[in-house]
Amino acid sequence: MKIQDTRAIITGGASGLGLAVAEDVIAGGGRVVMLDVNEAAGKEQAQRLGAGASFIATDVTSEAAVDAAVTGAAQAMGGINLAVNCAGVGWPKRMVGKDGPMPGDFFRKVVEINLVGTLLVCKAAAAEMQKNPPNADGERGAIVMTASVAAFDGQIGQVAYAASKGGVVGMTLPMARELAAFGIRVVTIAPGLFLTPMMASLPAEAQESLGRQVPFPPRLGRPPEYAVLVRQVVENPMLNGETIRLDGAIRMAPR
Repeated sequence: MKIQDTRAIITGGASGLGLAVAEDVIAGGGRVVMLDVNEAAGKEQAQRLGAGASFIATDVTSEAAVDAAVTGAAQAMGGINLAVNCAGVGWPKRMVGKDGPMPGDFFRKVVEINLVGTLLVCKAAAAEMQKNPPNADGERGAIVMTASVAAFDGQIGQVAYAASKGGVVGMTLPMARELAAFGIRVVTIAPGLFLTPMMASLPAEAQESLGRQVPFPPRLGRPPEYAVLVRQVVENPMLNGETIRLDGAIRMAPR
């Protein structure tokens, strides 16, 4: 596929990694519909990006809301051939902390947003992509999921987060195998330490300290660098069924 032909839905599209992808797709001549729970930010960013962008307020944990948003996006753009999943939370909590054991509802909520929400978007998007006429390579679309290096070396306090992102990694190959019959590719990106809104809320000294933990380059990742990899996934048809670490060679310490 070519970026200029992209009709993308992007969850978490109002900020951070998702917004960087939206900006890159628009800059390349494609179209995007951003899905996010932050309605004010989503509308503002869609207006800033211009006629090729629009926004639908969406809670990815609601199957009905996701289905309606994906259907609406497909109608607005005349189809969908790229789905990028950036919606997620990184809430830390120890299994047994000062306040006692982790509530089961906390674990369920993290998994519901990061893992179940991703699956709900993927299946709805794949159903729309199946309707696309195949290109010369037989391709109808691509799905990008976002995991984390925590899926492989999660830290203390990241049991829920690591489990949710490990589930995303685990879905990648079987999803790619299943959707191959329809010419739909699936790739997961596992970012390391990136300058997302959550990271940007930390003091500058803390950001610099975390950045120095990255072997090279010794800094936090920048959202446009994530977007560049998404573009490579779009345009390189041999990228399929794989999880790609985008982390500057960092391996997270226990804490």
